[in-house]
Amino acid sequence: MPRFSVIVPAYKVQAYLHACLASVLEQSFPDLELIAVDDSSPDACGSIIDEFAARDPRVRPVHLDEHVGPGPARNAGLERAKGDYLVFLDGQDSLTPHALIAIADRLKETEDPDILVYDHARTLWTGETLRSVQSAQLTERGPAPFRLDGRPGLLKVLMVVGNKAYRREFIEREGFTFPPGHYEDTPWTYSVLMASETIATLDRVCVHYRQRRQGSMPGTTGTTGHDTTGRGHFDIFDQYDRVFAHLDAHPELGHWRPVLFRRMVDHLSAVFLGRDRLPHGSRPEFLRMARAHYARYRVPGARLPARNWLRHVLIRLGSHRTYRTLCAAARLKRRVTEGVTAAFRGVRAVALRLHYRVQLRLPVRADRAVFSNGNGRGYGCNPAALEDAFRTYAPGIRTAWIAAPEHHHTVPTSTRKLTPDTAAYWTALARSKYLVNNVDFDRKLVKRPGQILVQTQAGTPLKRMGLDLQDRPAAARGTDFAELLRGVDQWDYCLSGNRHTTLVWERVFPSGYTTLEYGQPRNDVFQRATSADVARLRETLGIPRNAVAILYAPTHRDYRHSQRTMLDLERVLRQLGPRYVLLTRAHPSYGQPLARSGGRLIDVSEHPSIESLCLASDALITDFSSLMFDYANLDRPIVIHADDWAAYEAARGTYFDLRAFPPGVVARSEDELIDIFATGHWRGSRSAQLRDAFRKRFCPYDDGRAAERVVRRVVLGETSGLPAVLPLDERHPVPSAEDGIPWMLDSARTGNYPTASPRATVSTPGVSIPVVDSP
Repeated sequence: MPRFSVIVPAYKVQAYLHACLASVLEQSFPDLELIAVDDSSPDACGSIIDEFAARDPRVRPVHLDEHVGPGPARNAGLERAKGDYLVFLDGQDSLTPHALIAIADRLKETEDPDILVYDHARTLWTGETLRSVQSAQLTERGPAPFRLDGRPGLLKVLMVVGNKAYRREFIEREGFTFPPGHYEDTPWTYSVLMASETIATLDRVCVHYRQRRQGSMPGTTGTTGHDTTGRGHFDIFDQYDRVFAHLDAHPELGHWRPVLFRRMVDHLSAVFLGRDRLPHGSRPEFLRMARAHYARYRVPGARLPARNWLRHVLIRLGSHRTYRTLCAAARLKRRVTEGVTAAFRGVRAVALRLHYRVQLRLPVRADRAVFSNGNGRGYGCNPAALEDAFRTYAPGIRTAWIAAPEHHHTVPTSTRKLTPDTAAYWTALARSKYLVNNVDFDRKLVKRPGQILVQTQAGTPLKRMGLDLQDRPAAARGTDFAELLRGVDQWDYCLSGNRHTTLVWERVFPSGYTTLEYGQPRNDVFQRATSADVARLRETLGIPRNAVAILYAPTHRDYRHSQRTMLDLERVLRQLGPRYVLLTRAHPSYGQPLARSGGRLIDVSEHPSIESLCLASDALITDFSSLMFDYANLDRPIVIHADDWAAYEAARGTYFDLRAFPPGVVARSEDELIDIFATGHWRGSRSAQLRDAFRKRFCPYDDGRAAERVVRRVVLGETSGLPAVLPLDERHPVPSAEDGIPWMLDSARTGNYPTASPRATVSTPGVSIPVVDSP
């Protein structure tokens, strides 16, 4: 008895069937049978199925004598299925790599539920792939398995048969079969979801639904997007008759009637309003039938959804003319509202400019300081460390933090919160003596005599910055370099963590500011945190006890508009084993996570403190991110992985070859990365040697007192007697939560015992360190 029976009906899909069947047989989970049903297809589908059956004994071909449609064809496969679970796949679609092993793992985790719902993505004929807009419903957080009543939002997920795995015993016990017709998925999916006692979800794209060009095929299914113009769309009425007949036969399901009524109306309106779905001249007939269904199945007193009320009016009245009139009225109202809003914004902008000019004529307040991180992001980075140091070493100065409202919760209660482009914001910029940021302030800022602007920057530069981007259009993206230099001319101080950084900043941001080579204030916490702090952070993030937590934080790609994960994160976790957890941190410029949280994959993109994530992790995987320079202060393992060295160098460029002088082991492929962790080399002696040389070069001043030195110099005016820098060999950053234990377990499993402790500081005689100070 195989674990999975994958049933594939095929009709006029000869151009895609080979890829479909191969996507099943090439799965990394081999315990399956593939039941391929030739629905009397007039093309080569039958021959293709027989060819696969001749090569692989797991293929069970079925040839029907006449064309019956996808529903009865699936029933023919059901009759022959022997697997624990049923997976349905249309002949033009495909399983994603490693989908079945992910499904099998989730089934085991949730104790073999009746149904497992997973995600899908549409693959357009243009090559574009679009994930389901309702993927949030598939979160794996919370108890599992559950009944549909526990998560009714699943009914919003695309009602197709192919995004679920079904326990065969459950299907046979309930006697479910597919009806004939083009919209056969509709009664099947509603019925099985309502009948199941146990449901679980898998937040992973397991199926690619192929959407072909219009007119390239006859209609096969009404809900997967494969259908084209034809009378087959009228089948939707018969299918919803079956849905409500099922409710009538099962009175205990009556509470679902209002929900299914709203879903029916949404579905009918989508078919009616869809481009080129209904044949010419048939739209009035379709609307009349839709109105009859509305009246027949309407639930008196049921609340209509606010978002789709126009669609309900369309179906209820059965008048397309009335619908168009209401749409026109809604558009007019929207335009009037937008016009009034634009006028209000214009008046407000003028008022704020006048307010700022008035504030510029008032005295600068010596006891005020204003801070910001990026363009209104939350409390963090070097400005946050300095704001805390201001309150500690210069308590007479009142501090304020500029952040968008959604980030106000990250700001300490003792610090005033400022929303960008408000009267209070412009007052602070006009009258505060100290202005601290890691990017430039608003371009309308007027730097006044008596004000001191501290540019903290956001770390040590590996990638090219400032004027070095003048010949890098992909990275510069229309940067106004004259405006950039105008902002630089406002700086009084610029922070630096090492000599390399100092020389880069003074060359690419040339002006008359003073460089403070005191270290990175945001790294002070690494020397001050305790083991209790680390344990608390790990518990907050949901990292299991004794797990090895790896922080994966790739940087931004200037030559890409959207984010692409360099690694198959789920595969990496499977290969590393159950002790490992991945914390994925997307670059904030993309505005979307690298992967959705689930199981041992934890998305931390929205976490307000990258320093906390570093403390909570046991190792870092990154590419060209400046985070590596900060993380090195923890003296924890760093692994470099990137598969686009040439593209990144061509688009952005770096100041030295990271592969020649890395902070740890370099992986040149995903398999090599997995091997580095599986063999323990990530924590071996070579990794320690590379990290030691890297720290000596780039972390000379990060001893936990960088922020104090800055405040004493800038605010208190101390030029001598600043806190002495603690040598590297005398620093003791907080160890990782499970330091030593995972490494010993790796060694015991592999028999590979590194020659140096992962915490050792090994000298590196003979190591050639490239000159990086003068790029």
